[in-house]
Amino acid sequence: MYGISLPKHTLWTILSCVRLFIMKLILIKHSAMDSIYMCHFILLLTIVCTVVVATLGDNTSESYWLLRIKSELVDPLGALRNWSPTTTQICSWNGLTCALDQARVVGLNLSGSGLSGSISGEFSHLISLQSLDLSSNSLTGSIPSELGKLQNLRTLLLYSNYLSGAIPKEIGNLSKLQVLRLGDNMLEGEITPSIGNLSELTVFGVANCNLNGSIPVEVGKLKNLVSLDLQVNSLSGYIPEEIQGCEGLQNFAASNNMLEGEIPSSLGSLKSLRILNLANNTLSGSIPTSLSLLSNLTYLNLLGNMLNGEIPSELNSLSQLQKLDLSRNSLSGPLALLNVKLQNLETMVLSDNALTGSIPYNFCLRGSKLQQLFLARNKLSGRFPLELLNCSSIQQVDLSDNSFEGELPSSLDKLQNLTDLVLNNNSFSGSLPPGIGNISSLRSLFLFGNFFTGKLPVEIGRLKRLNTIYLYDNQMSGPIPRELTNCTRLTEIDFFGNHFSGPIPKTIGKLKDLTILHLRQNDLSGPIPPSMGYCKRLQLLALADNKLSGSIPPTFSYLSQIRTITLYNNSFEGPLPDSLSLLRNLKIINFSNNKFSGSIFPLTGSNSLTVLDLTNNSFSGSIPSILGNSRDLTRLRLGNNYLTGTIPSELGHLTELNFLDLSFNNLTGHVPPQLSNCKKIEHLLLNNNRLSGEMSPWLGSLQELGELDLSFNNFHGRVPPELGGCSKLLKLSLHHNNLSGEIPQEIGNLTSLNVFNLQKNGLSGLIPSTIQQCTKLYEIRLSENFLSGTIPAELGGVTELQVILDLSRNHFSGEIPSSLGNLMKLERLDLSFNHLQGQVPPSLGQLTSLHMLNLSYNHLNGLIPSTFSGFPLSSFLNNDHLCGPPLTLCLEATGKERMQLSNAQVAAIIVAIVLTSTLICLVMLYIMLRIWCNWIKVAVSSEDGGMVEQQKTRNGEYWNMNSPELFPSPDKQISPTICICSLKIDAEAQENTLVR
Repeated sequence: MYGISLPKHTLWTILSCVRLFIMKLILIKHSAMDSIYMCHFILLLTIVCTVVVATLGDNTSESYWLLRIKSELVDPLGALRNWSPTTTQICSWNGLTCALDQARVVGLNLSGSGLSGSISGEFSHLISLQSLDLSSNSLTGSIPSELGKLQNLRTLLLYSNYLSGAIPKEIGNLSKLQVLRLGDNMLEGEITPSIGNLSELTVFGVANCNLNGSIPVEVGKLKNLVSLDLQVNSLSGYIPEEIQGCEGLQNFAASNNMLEGEIPSSLGSLKSLRILNLANNTLSGSIPTSLSLLSNLTYLNLLGNMLNGEIPSELNSLSQLQKLDLSRNSLSGPLALLNVKLQNLETMVLSDNALTGSIPYNFCLRGSKLQQLFLARNKLSGRFPLELLNCSSIQQVDLSDNSFEGELPSSLDKLQNLTDLVLNNNSFSGSLPPGIGNISSLRSLFLFGNFFTGKLPVEIGRLKRLNTIYLYDNQMSGPIPRELTNCTRLTEIDFFGNHFSGPIPKTIGKLKDLTILHLRQNDLSGPIPPSMGYCKRLQLLALADNKLSGSIPPTFSYLSQIRTITLYNNSFEGPLPDSLSLLRNLKIINFSNNKFSGSIFPLTGSNSLTVLDLTNNSFSGSIPSILGNSRDLTRLRLGNNYLTGTIPSELGHLTELNFLDLSFNNLTGHVPPQLSNCKKIEHLLLNNNRLSGEMSPWLGSLQELGELDLSFNNFHGRVPPELGGCSKLLKLSLHHNNLSGEIPQEIGNLTSLNVFNLQKNGLSGLIPSTIQQCTKLYEIRLSENFLSGTIPAELGGVTELQVILDLSRNHFSGEIPSSLGNLMKLERLDLSFNHLQGQVPPSLGQLTSLHMLNLSYNHLNGLIPSTFSGFPLSSFLNNDHLCGPPLTLCLEATGKERMQLSNAQVAAIIVAIVLTSTLICLVMLYIMLRIWCNWIKVAVSSEDGGMVEQQKTRNGEYWNMNSPELFPSPDKQISPTICICSLKIDAEAQENTLVR
C-alpha cells in the first residue's frame, strides 16, 4: 500500500475515540462481556490500525515524493488530477513514464500543462528519473540545486517558464545528461563553468534569458555537443578559441549579445557546422577567410556588428550555403559574391554597409536559386544591373538608397517570379517600361525618390496581385490612368510630389481594399469622385496641395474606418455634409486653405480627434462645445474664418492640447478661465477678435507656453506679472489693445523670449531694467504708448536683437544710451517722436547691419555719425541742431549761427566803436591843441628877436627844442574828420568779416 498523509488532529481524534471506548468497556461489570460491544471493539481496532499504518506508511516510495512535488504546484487545468493516493498504480498518473518493471519512474513530462508554483527539491528522490520536462509552463522561483543528484538524468527541459536566479553549479554533476534546455526564462548570472563536466551533452540551450559574463572556455570540453544556443542574453567578452574542441557542433547561435573582438579563425575547424549565427553583437575586424572551410554551412548570419574590410571572395566556395546575411556592418569594397559555386544560395542580405562599385557581370549565372537579394543602403552605382535578369528565380530585389542611375530595362519582365521590386532613393530616370505590366506576380512596387518622368503606363492595370505602389517624389506627369483601378488588390497608393494632372479616376471606388490613398502635391483638378466613398477600408486620404474643387460628396459617410483626411490648399467649397458626423474613427482633419462655408459641427462626430485644422476658410457660426469631448485633441486651429460667439468653456477639458488657434474671427466675451487646465498648451493664438476683459493671472500657470498672441482685441487692465512664470515663452504679442499701467519687472524672467510686442496700448512708466535678462530677444516693439524716463542702458546687453527695436511715439527723454552700439545685429531702429536730447552717440555708427533708422522729431543736436549718411533725410527731421549728411554740413551751420549773432548785436558793437573812437580823437585833439599853442608862443618870441637857444640835457645828451622832428608840419597834422571816418570804415570791415 502506498503511503498517504493525514493531519495530526485527525489522528489524535481517532485515538481519543478508541481510548474512550476501551474505558467504557472496563466499566462493565465482570459479568460476561456483551457480544455486540466486543464486535464493535474489534472493528474499531481494525480501522485504527489501518489508518495508522496508512498514515505512517513507507515514506521512501516514489508516490510519496510525487505527492510532495504536487503540493508545491498550482494546477488550474487539472493536469495532476489523477495524482491521488486513491490511485494505487502511479504508472497511470498523467505525465509519468515507468520502467519496464513498473516499479520505477523514469520519465516525467508535464510540458504545456499550465502549471505554476515552484520546482520542488524533492525531485532529487526520484533517483531513476532519466527525462524531466517541465517546459512551457508558468513556473517561478529558482532551479533547485538538488536536481544535481539525479545521476541517471539524460534530458532536462525547463525552458519557457519564469524561472529566476543562477544556473546551479550542481548541474555539472549530471554526468549522463545529453539535453539541457533552460532558455526563455529569467535566469541571470554567469554560465557555470561546471557545464564542462557534462561530457555526454549534445544540446545546450539558454537563449532568451538575462545571463551575463563570458562564454566559459570549458565549453570546449563538450566533444559531443551538436547544438549551442546562447542567443538573446547579455554575454560579453570574446568567443573562446577553445570552442574548436566541439568537433561535432552543427548549430552555434550567439546572436543578440554583447560579444566583442574578432571572429576566431578557429571556427573554420568546425567541419560539421551547418548554422552560424553571431548577429547583433559588437564583433569587429574582418570576416575570417577560414569560414570558407565550413563546407556544410547552410546559414551564415553576421548582421549588426562592426565588421569591416572587404567580403572575402573565398566565401564563394560555400556550396551548401542557402542564407547569407552580412548587413548592418561597415564592409567595403566591391561585391565579389555569387558565382557558379553558390548555386544553392537563396537569400543574400548585404544592406547597410559601404559596398562600392557596380554589380559584376558574372553575378547571377544561369541555374542560380537566388530568391532574395537585398543590397539597400550601400554606395553601389551604375545602371540597373542586367545581370539580375538572369536570376529567373528571384522574387525580391531591394537596391534602395544607392546611386544607381539610368532607365529601367525594357526587358524587366524577364523576372516572371518577381514579387517585390524596391528601387527607391536612387537616381533612376526615364519613364517606366510598359513591360512592367507583364510581371504578373508583382505585389509591391517601391520606386519613390528617383527622377522618373513621363506617364504611368496603362499596362500597370494588368498587375492583378499588386497591393502596394509607391511613386512619390518623382517627376511623373499626365493623368492617373483609369486602368490602375483594375488592380483590385491594391491597399496602398502613394503618388505624392509628382506632376500628375487631370481628375481622380471616377472608378476609384473599385479598390475595395484600399487603405492608403496619398495624392498630395500634384496638379490634380476636378471634384472628388463620389465612388471614393465605396473604398470602405480607407484609413488615410491625402488630397492636399492640388487644384481640386467642388464639394465633399455625401458618400464620404461610408468611410467608417477613415482616420486621416487632409484636403488643405485646394479650392473646395460649400457646406460640409451633415453625414460626416458618422465618421467616428477620425483622428486627423486638415481642411485649411479652402473655401468651405457653413458650420463646422459635422466634423465633431468623432471623440478620437487629435488634430482639427480648418484655418483660412469661410466657416461661420459658433465653436461647438462638443469639441471638449475629444480628450486626445492636441491641435485645434480654427483661425481666419467668420466664427462668432464666445470661446466654449468646455475646451478646458482638452488637457492634451498644445496648439489653440482661434485668431482672425469675430469671437467676443472673455477668455474662459477653464483654459488654465490645458497645461500642455504651447501656442495660444486669440488675436484679431473682439475679446474683452482683463488678462487673467492664470496665463502664468501655462508652463509649456511658447507663443501667446492676444493682439488686436479689446483687453484692458495691466499686463499680468504672472506671465513671468512662462519660462519657455518665445513670443509675447499683446499689441493693439487697451492695456495700461507699467510693464512688469517679471518680464525679465522670460529668458527664452524672442519677440516682445506691446505697441499701441496705454502703457506708462519706465522700461524695466530687467529686460537685459532676456538675452535671446531679436524683436522689441513698444511704440505708441506713454512710456517715459530714459531709455535704459541695459538694452545694449540684448545683443541678439536683430529684427527691430521700436520705441517710437512715447515720452522718452534724456540721451540715447551709447550702449545701443552693442546691438551689432540690429536691422531697424526707431526712436522717433520722443523727447530725446543730446548728440547721437558715435557708437551707433558701428551698427553696420542697420538698414532702417528713424531719429526724427526729437531734440537731438551735434554731428550725425558718418556711417548714417546713406539714410534718407526723413530719418533725422525735426531735431534742434543735428548736422552732417544727409543734413547740412556742420561748417555752414556754424556760419549761419555767427551771422545771426552779429545781426543781433551789431548796433551795440557799432555804438561802442564810435564812442571809443570819439573819445580817442578828443584826447588827441586836446594834445595837439596844446602843442600848437606852445608852438605859437615860440614863433612870436622868435619874431620879437629874443631868440634864445635853449638846450636841455637828457641822459647826458642835448635835445634841440627847435628840432623839426618834434613838431609836425601843418600838412602832416591828423584831421579829426579823417579819424572818425577811419573808425567807421574799421567797423564796417569788422561787420563784413563776421558776415563772411
